[in-house]
Amino acid sequence: MAFSYKKSVTFRLLQAAKAQRARSGGHLMRIGLHPGQELVLKVLSDGDGRTMSQLALALGVQPPTVTKMVTRLSAQGLVRRQVSETDGRLARVFLTDEGRTRVLSVDKAWKRLEKEAIAGLDDKDRKKLRKLLRQIEKNLSLTTEIDPELDNDTDVDDLDEEAPVATVVPLAVEA
Repeated sequence: MAFSYKKSVTFRLLQAAKAQRARSGGHLMRIGLHPGQELVLKVLSDGDGRTMSQLALALGVQPPTVTKMVTRLSAQGLVRRQVSETDGRLARVFLTDEGRTRVLSVDKAWKRLEKEAIAGLDDKDRKKLRKLLRQIEKNLSLTTEIDPELDNDTDVDDLDEEAPVATVVPLAVEA
């Protein structure tokens, strides 16, 4: 019998991700951003003055992708590049005042998207879903590094711990 991909968790995850990206794109378009650009602004709001390499690592994308995103955000007046004071080979990226204002709009858009995404789920189901998605993310990640903020998510502590835990084995990455 053939694999029933439509009933697989990974297919449902893919479909949910597509729907999230499309809906998110609509919200972001209203505030003048494309999907992905909001993450650059949010990462910079967490720690301004990052290098392009640091941004690429934080966003999980390649440096040329960050360069393109920063160039477009700079053209909109949301970020500015500045040569590093300690190393002239490095460019640091900073939010402008308009960029900081746009971060507030991103937060509102994300809150709206979150409400739409979790409509019909009770609090217990939302907590359990968050926990399960973190586990899937860990299982599929190339590294075993865990975001400490996610592990300290106090609102999931009351969930039952009976779900089986998969062993994460990092994939070999060619140097």
